[in-house]
Amino acid sequence: MKKMLMATTAAALVATGAYAESHTKEVKLGVLLGFTGPIESLTGPMSAGAEMAMKEISDSGLLMDGATVASMRADSGCIDNGLAVSNGERLIADGVSGLIGADCSGVTGAVLQNVAIPNGMVMISPSATSPGLTTMEDNGLFFRTSPSDAREGEVMAELLMERGVKSIALTYTNNDYGKGLADAIESSYEAAGGEVTIVAAHEDGKADYSAEVGALASAGGDLLVVAGYLDQGGAGIIKAALDAGAWEQFGLPGGMIGENLPTTIGPDLNGSYGQIAGSEGNGIETFTTMAEEAGFDGTSPYTPESYDAAALFLLAMQAANSTDPAVYKDKILEVANAPGEKIYPGDLAKALELIKAGTDIDYVGASAVELIGPGESAGTYRMIEVQDGKNVTVGYK
Repeated sequence: MKKMLMATTAAALVATGAYAESHTKEVKLGVLLGFTGPIESLTGPMSAGAEMAMKEISDSGLLMDGATVASMRADSGCIDNGLAVSNGERLIADGVSGLIGADCSGVTGAVLQNVAIPNGMVMISPSATSPGLTTMEDNGLFFRTSPSDAREGEVMAELLMERGVKSIALTYTNNDYGKGLADAIESSYEAAGGEVTIVAAHEDGKADYSAEVGALASAGGDLLVVAGYLDQGGAGIIKAALDAGAWEQFGLPGGMIGENLPTTIGPDLNGSYGQIAGSEGNGIETFTTMAEEAGFDGTSPYTPESYDAAALFLLAMQAANSTDPAVYKDKILEVANAPGEKIYPGDLAKALELIKAGTDIDYVGASAVELIGPGESAGTYRMIEVQDGKNVTVGYK
């Protein structure tokens, strides 16, 4: 495949330390995503998005007077802390100057604590959304371009109330991501006046979820909300619920949004709905067109956020005139936020020129980037409904 060849070629390039000191012409960025595991159907477009930003920067010839950018992919497994930490350490040893990732919240926390912090390495995750990452002591090394699940819980509660749902059963994948999201949904929905009949964990990778669905169905609820992963346990829960005739519609938080779920479940998923981090406007429209021309789906979940993560790394390096994380980390918030000239996908060469000239930029990117607090994304959400076997955007919050 074309993008795999690009990644292989990139991985063959030689890494460096700080550009300002070594005068190298190559910069390596690690792309640490779950190429295997419960969201593997999402990570191909995510990595392609990040690598499109790298190529745009490289082709400009303007990064620190001509440096090029090389992508190094590594597998986080999404829910495999050991694999993620091992591959994160390998990327550090191979000389990356920043880590795009990880993807799922648990492995992101593990890599942050065991790899990034000990090595002083900056991480920008496009998809790790656990509220627990907000308060983790990170020495200013961790940022994310997707909003926290604390906000998603509020958005989902609003959506359920707008649809007239008076009670829900809630199941979540048994890890940091699932528990944090379930807590946020439960508290926000109850605060809005809804009833949560049961909150129950499920494990990924099981062949049979009939027992879990039996307990959920016994508790009742107008809707079953599945805070899981679309390629593993979440899909299994939905299949079992449909087979048992327990529910006909499902609430789908971010980890369940992706084209693979309607394909896996089939027409019975029509009418189910939920939300995923996403924005509207010139940025996402331009990015979607660029992605289509490059041969991948720019509307795939967390793909715009992946482009933005790579762009923020490289624009911050330009602002610092260095690839040393200790030097450029303080420039990330500076290039991401106002004041300054707004920068959208396709504008990265212009952004590099403006930075070099000492002009402020406000990176908007593909996902309407605004970083608040300790590197948190303010974020907006795209409302999704499954119609005729496809995830259709029906609004934004």
